[in-house]
Amino acid sequence: MPEYALHPIGHVESTLTDRAAAPRQPDEGAPDAWLVFDDRYASALDGLNPGTDVLLLTWLDRADRDTLTVHPRGNTTRPLTGVFATRAPDRPNPIGLHAVHVLAVVGTRVHVRHLEALDATPILDVKPLLVPDR
Repeated sequence: MPEYALHPIGHVESTLTDRAAAPRQPDEGAPDAWLVFDDRYASALDGLNPGTDVLLLTWLDRADRDTLTVHPRGNTTRPLTGVFATRAPDRPNPIGLHAVHVLAVVGTRVHVRHLEALDATPILDVKPLLVPDR
């Protein structure tokens, strides 16, 4: 299989530094955080405004890439489950997916609500969250 190279475009600034103590989901006490983009991506932030909901893709750089099965939510009373059926951070390609709300945009820094990513987590991309009409 071919290999693909990903290049971080920035990093997360967060009060979360300990993986074991970090919330597993944003609604479990995740703090507000800053997305800090490299200056060369400043124009890519044009049109990203406070009040916008976005999907943030990160590289979970502290993940174990050899893990294929986990006990969901770390609960050993639950059966082992393949990582592709979970949101476990340990997985072959540890891409984090986070739905966040933009609070402010200051230069190349974006303040977001409820991000469970650890401090210094590399940012791969940001995309607007589109909700289809029902």
